Amino acid sequence: QVRLVESGGGLVQPGGSLRLSCAASGSIFSIYVWEWYRQAPGKQRELVATIASESSTNYQDSVKGRFTISRDNAKNTVYLQMNSLKPEDTAVYYCSADLKFLRAEVAGREIFWGQGTQVTVSS
Repeated sequence: QVRLVESGGGLVQPGGSLRLSCAASGSIFSIYVWEWYRQAPGKQRELVATIASESSTNYQDSVKGRFTISRDNAKNTVYLQMNSLKPEDTAVYYCSADLKFLRAEVAGREIFWGQGTQVTVSS
């Protein structure tokens, strides 16, 4: 059973920083693409950042220069360093992983999601 578990959310003042982590566990062969999404109240879930297996990255325009996505392949973990946080960054943040896994001796590939972690930016 593959699981993604996020951590690192919380309450921070505008201009502050947080570092989110998302660790994948289970019978995982490899993780191709990690992504961070966020969903603010009353809004659709939106893609924030992507990191591919060769560590190329992409960011939503509103977070460029403030957020950094990185991955530790040995730990099956992805990080999102968030600096210069703004109130509009307030949302539930979700990680997702496009990965290859083993289930009942059969290899498969799926996108898995974490449970979400709340980030609140407020004074």
